[in-house]
Amino acid sequence: MRASSPPPNSSTPSTSTTLSPLPDTVVAALRCSICGDPVVLRDRTLRCGQRHTFDLARQGYVNLLHAKVPKGTADTTEMVAARDAFLKSGFYAPLAQTLADKARGRLVVDAGAGTGYYLAHVLDALPDATGLALDVSAPALKRAARAHPRLGAVVWNLWQPWPVGTNSADLVINVFAPRNVEEFRRVLTPGGTLLVAGPGPDHLRELAESLPLLDVGTDKSERLDNALADGFTLVDRTRVDGRVTLSAEDVRNAVLMGPNAHHLHRDGLGDRLATITEPVTVTTSFTVATYTRRR
Repeated sequence: MRASSPPPNSSTPSTSTTLSPLPDTVVAALRCSICGDPVVLRDRTLRCGQRHTFDLARQGYVNLLHAKVPKGTADTTEMVAARDAFLKSGFYAPLAQTLADKARGRLVVDAGAGTGYYLAHVLDALPDATGLALDVSAPALKRAARAHPRLGAVVWNLWQPWPVGTNSADLVINVFAPRNVEEFRRVLTPGGTLLVAGPGPDHLRELAESLPLLDVGTDKSERLDNALADGFTLVDRTRVDGRVTLSAEDVRNAVLMGPNAHHLHRDGLGDRLATITEPVTVTTSFTVATYTRRR
C-alpha cells in the first residue's frame, strides 16, 4: 500500500467522453418499472409493450423511479463531487482492484454504483462484459453514465424490487450500499457471483477519533452470511488493509462524500473540518465477501 497520493491518473479506469444510448445488453435486462414488461430503446426513449416510456437524460442515464426520493436519502451534487475527487485520487484503488480480480461474467449489476468507479474497474478486467449501474442518486449517475463505454446507468431505489429481469446477471457487486438480499437472489443467474464490500476493522479510525463522525460500524459478516444462507454459498472473505496519507482537502472529501455530509452541524463537524490544514495518515480497511448463487 502506498503512503501518499498517487499520480493523478494512476487509478482511473477506461472512460468514454462520448455519450451513447444504453448498451443493448443492459436494455435487454431492464424491465418497465411500472408493469414489469421488457423494454426497447427507440430514439433515446425506453418503451414497453404497455406504452410506458422513460426518456434518457442528456447525460446518458435513465430514471425509472416514479416516486420522490426522501430528503437525505440520495447523495447530493456536493457529496458526489467529493466522492469523485476522493476516489480518483486512488486511496481506495486496492479495493477496486480486489473486486476486479474476483469478477467474472458478461452482465454485471452494481447495486449502489455511485459514480461508477468500482464498476468501471470491474469492466476493465472483463473485456466482454457490460455493466448496469443502479443508484438512487441522479447526480451520481450523471458521472456513472460516463465512467465506462460499456456501462448503462439507471436511477432506482435499491430497497424496491429492481427493474431487472430474473436470472439476468452473472455478477452483482455491492460496495458500501444497501443490501437487498431478495433481489440479489432473484436477479443473479444460478451459479452467478455476488461480491459484497464493506468497512473492515479500524477503517478511517484516525478520523473517527478526532472528528464527531457518525458511527457506521464495521461489516457484520455473520449477519450477512445468515441473510444469504438461503440460496448462496460463501466462497471466501478477503481483507484489504492499508495506510494512506490524506491532504486536508482529501480529509474533507472523505467526510463529505458520505452520510456525514447530511450532519455537518452535529457537534460542529463542519467547523472542525474547516480548521484542518495538515496531512493525516489514516488506516483503510475493507472486507470483500464472495458468494455463489446455488443452482
